[in-house]
Amino acid sequence: MPIQKNGNGKNTPPVLASKRKMSFNDRASDGLTGFMGSWTFIIIFILYILLWMGINLLGWQQGWDPYPFILLNLTLSCLAALQAPIILMSQNRQGEKDRAMAKYDYQIDRKTEREIRNMQEDLEEIKKMIRKIK
Repeated sequence: MPIQKNGNGKNTPPVLASKRKMSFNDRASDGLTGFMGSWTFIIIFILYILLWMGINLLGWQQGWDPYPFILLNLTLSCLAALQAPIILMSQNRQGEKDRAMAKYDYQIDRKTEREIRNMQEDLEEIKKMIRKIK
């Protein structure tokens, strides 16, 4: 991915440049993955499971999902089945971003190496001039 110029003429890392080009699905997937990997989601989900089990154990004698909680198991399985592909999509995009950033970093490193080499050559010329003056 080539280095892109921003409005100021400076280089923009490809990750920042590509963020503007993400589709709605990509942004939604990244947003969901960010939320599902947060402590907020974990705490809310633990509370949801405890509430579910509490209502079924204590609330009603004939709860809609008695003790082995088969319906809760089905709910958790469906959630896991939906989360897995969303997380994989987000990881694939993150891998693409990482590769683009590595390529960008490599280009910057090469440019820096050339500049250092040029500065070393200039210093050698300056040393030679100083030796001639002495």
